[in-house]
Amino acid sequence: MSSSDLPPEDGAGVPSEEDSAAAEARRAGSRALRWFIGLGLVVLAVIVAAAIWTELLWFEALGFSASWWRRLAAEALLFVVGGLLIAVPLAVSLVIPYRQRAMSWPGTPGERALAQYREVLDPFRRLVTIGLPLVMGLMGGLAAAGQWQQYKLWRHGSEVGVDDPHFSMDVGYYLFDMPWYSFVVGYLTVVATVCLIAAAFAHYVYGGLRPPGRGGSSLATFVHLGVLGAVLALLRGVSYLLDAHALTTHESAVLTGVGYTDANAVVPAKYILAVAAVMCAGFFLAAIRLRRWRLPVIGVATLVGLSVLVGNIYPALVETYKVAPSRSSLEQPYLQDNIDFTRAAYDVDDVQVEEYDAVSSASAGQLREDAGTIPGIRLLDPNVVSPTFQQLQAQQPYYTFPDDLDVDRYTVDGESVDTVVAAREVDLTKVPADRRDWVNDHTVYTHGYGLVAARGAQVSGSGSPAWFDIAEAKGEYEPRIYFGEQMKHFSIVGGEPGAPPREVDRPTGGTESRSTYTGEGGVDIGSPLRQVAYAITHRDLKLVLSDAVGSNSRLLEHRTPLERVQRVAPWLTLDKDPYPTVVDGRIQWVVDGYTTSQTYPYSSRFSVSGVQEGTVTSIETQRQLALTGDRVNYMRNSIKATVDAYDGSVRLYRWDDEDPIVQAWSEAFPDLIRPTSEISAELMSHLRYPEDLFRMQRAVLADYHVTNASDFRAGQDRWRVPNDPTVLRDQKVAQPPYYLTMAMPDQDQPAWSLTSTYIPKGDRDVMAGYLAVESEAGGEKGNPADGYGTLRMLAVPRSTTVPGPPQVQNEIASSSVKGVDTDQTLSDFLNNSSRGNSQVDFGNLMTLPVGEGFLHVEPVYLSSTSENAYPSMRMVIVSFGDRYAWARSLEDALDELFGGDSGASGEGGEPAPQEPPAEEPDGEQGGDEAPASGSEQALREAIADMGEAYKRGQDALKAGDLEAYGKAQKDLRAALERAAANQPGGGSVDLGE
Repeated sequence: MSSSDLPPEDGAGVPSEEDSAAAEARRAGSRALRWFIGLGLVVLAVIVAAAIWTELLWFEALGFSASWWRRLAAEALLFVVGGLLIAVPLAVSLVIPYRQRAMSWPGTPGERALAQYREVLDPFRRLVTIGLPLVMGLMGGLAAAGQWQQYKLWRHGSEVGVDDPHFSMDVGYYLFDMPWYSFVVGYLTVVATVCLIAAAFAHYVYGGLRPPGRGGSSLATFVHLGVLGAVLALLRGVSYLLDAHALTTHESAVLTGVGYTDANAVVPAKYILAVAAVMCAGFFLAAIRLRRWRLPVIGVATLVGLSVLVGNIYPALVETYKVAPSRSSLEQPYLQDNIDFTRAAYDVDDVQVEEYDAVSSASAGQLREDAGTIPGIRLLDPNVVSPTFQQLQAQQPYYTFPDDLDVDRYTVDGESVDTVVAAREVDLTKVPADRRDWVNDHTVYTHGYGLVAARGAQVSGSGSPAWFDIAEAKGEYEPRIYFGEQMKHFSIVGGEPGAPPREVDRPTGGTESRSTYTGEGGVDIGSPLRQVAYAITHRDLKLVLSDAVGSNSRLLEHRTPLERVQRVAPWLTLDKDPYPTVVDGRIQWVVDGYTTSQTYPYSSRFSVSGVQEGTVTSIETQRQLALTGDRVNYMRNSIKATVDAYDGSVRLYRWDDEDPIVQAWSEAFPDLIRPTSEISAELMSHLRYPEDLFRMQRAVLADYHVTNASDFRAGQDRWRVPNDPTVLRDQKVAQPPYYLTMAMPDQDQPAWSLTSTYIPKGDRDVMAGYLAVESEAGGEKGNPADGYGTLRMLAVPRSTTVPGPPQVQNEIASSSVKGVDTDQTLSDFLNNSSRGNSQVDFGNLMTLPVGEGFLHVEPVYLSSTSENAYPSMRMVIVSFGDRYAWARSLEDALDELFGGDSGASGEGGEPAPQEPPAEEPDGEQGGDEAPASGSEQALREAIADMGEAYKRGQDALKAGDLEAYGKAQKDLRAALERAAANQPGGGSVDLGE
């Protein structure tokens, strides 16, 4: 009797209670795991849905939902297509080897080993076959979706009408087509490579692919791997052609673009390799018929050998033995292409260059012909006086101004004047700690108030800014600022009818006033469902629980001007310095947007951030720093954008109708960009030439002002932008450009311009060149003023030696020139003012061409080192050639510099007629007081100086600085004497010794 016929023992084959309990526990754990995974998927779906919905609500609130849907559709299309392109072929490459697996018993040790591998892998086969393609498809879809901008440009780009000199391809091909083709070919190459590796591994495991000596591979294996190999070879062939075209942006030590070696060795090599790749594809297909891998192996080996021999060794030999000995002559035509295309790419090909043999001698009346320029010399430095604005105009501790103020133009008393402006914004970090909580942070301190302005070319008698009321210049306007540069937190505004106002409003000196937002800005979050969605996206339950959120509440988020414009048009590169201005009764932030490219043929690349930060000032500094993250070789100011400070509305105006890139984006998003004709005349009067574009153009022109290839190659006229001489020397940042009202030698009338200087490349700090661009758009509605954007350059002959800004600043520090009406030398004044509890701040060192030479003007500010101190302008230093002078006013300093008669008398630089009081609660400044007479004005100035001298004296006593205290007492005595001399009826006072 067999064992199978025996009756089972007691309990045999019957699960024990322990086994049943364990099985039930496993089932319970499996159910819990499924519930946990299901719950996690639901939570993830809710989070994603909330993020997408709130994003849509934000764009709907701005009126750009159609553009958002177009972008989403493009991303979704690329995600699906990109995911399927890798998921489907990969899945097929894993399924075919299993379906066509060899059905034979293992015989050899190798086959037995593969059989063991199959046994181990088989339980996971279905998971791998489904899971791996899904994961790779998700990753590939995300990578493809990230290329939506290139896809849109390819779809909507057009020809430019300019051909590159080597391949005779339209520039539009390089801007729009080649980047997209490069991505597609690269993506498909990755897909083919992944599928080939996966298929080869699977065929090997399932016996279809056999090593030499172990039998032949199956027909299915030859077909599968042969087709994948042929596809990969063909893609490599196309890639060789694209690589040849990409040589138009190849960078060498001499030039950017196709050079002699590229044209005569590298490009032919790319074509040869492309043909070889096609032949290699044929070898893979032939292997299917011949059932041998020999031809593909030979083809791949040949391709690799050719790539080394023809693609590397041959060009290196040509470069070493042909080009290097005769580089100047052989590379000259290619260098000329680099020069011409670089100048065109940055829109500097029409710069007007004039040789300027500047004089160094100063004579009486020398500025008479240029006297109209003097009123435009801005003495108020927006990079210095922010603490002054903070102390004199903030009015509440939680209001703040930016560290760098802005420059604009306003018509005051019928005259257009340079103006330094700043928006008074709220800063939560300055709210007293005992008032910081969720309700106050997000529903009480919601907005700033008012735009503060001061004349740029004048100061008060005490050296403080000469304030003026914008409401008088522009009319009444909405002063509340709900969207600004400091608004980095979200706010909830609006209230129920009849409810008391909650939001802190006007910056009064007494009891805080309150208001309720009545605008249409932000997103309506009155419904509970929207509150829940935003609570999820912000991870903040208080948005649901707080009684401060009601049925009329609106959520303000993404509130800075740059962020709002960038979210609406992510394809723009934005100027880092938006500026506020009053237009049509509202404070509007103006943001300059640039279209850029990295593939403009033959154009040299520069780093946008390097240019903005002042670390890149020429092609040489660009190469030294090797910045690659944001390098571009094409740039246009194609968009002028505005952001309303009250309701956050964003408007994009097309500014450059000749830019092909903005044309493509206009077609891609037809409801996003408005035509130039919709720019109002009032907005047009406040538009200006953007600073970051000018920084880029001056960096380009430091080298590319030379238009002849042989001269460019010689390098004798290479320039650089000087480091800012007014900052610490170890910082080494370029001197910023300055907005000035000035006239170039060929201009009949002064124009508001953006200016910069050049010094020679090397160690000399003399003047080499001067660049200016007319910056005021100004013209009629929809039409900028004639001359706007005109670049003018003065080139100083190498034989002419006039001091540049670094030399001027160096001479100032050690100058023995005595000031007007004082026996104190300039160096002594600066040294004495830097001791004790006082410090010296140098203002912007401005340079302008007048009197057939270069005039340098630098205001000097004094402040104490005590807490809450602020700088006041105390004097002006001027320089012309090798002569220097300094005085309390620009006119006095110029007259001293030019021998008692500069020819600019009566023009700018005088103290302001009066210093209006700080802004009143209703946003108005000053009243209807009649202008003061000369003696009254002098008396007011003396009184102001008395107060300042007394304060400095008290600060010196507290610090124990007797020398500073004695100086302050002398200044106080002088001010008292001037006050006595200008009191009604005249007279004097005996002050004793």
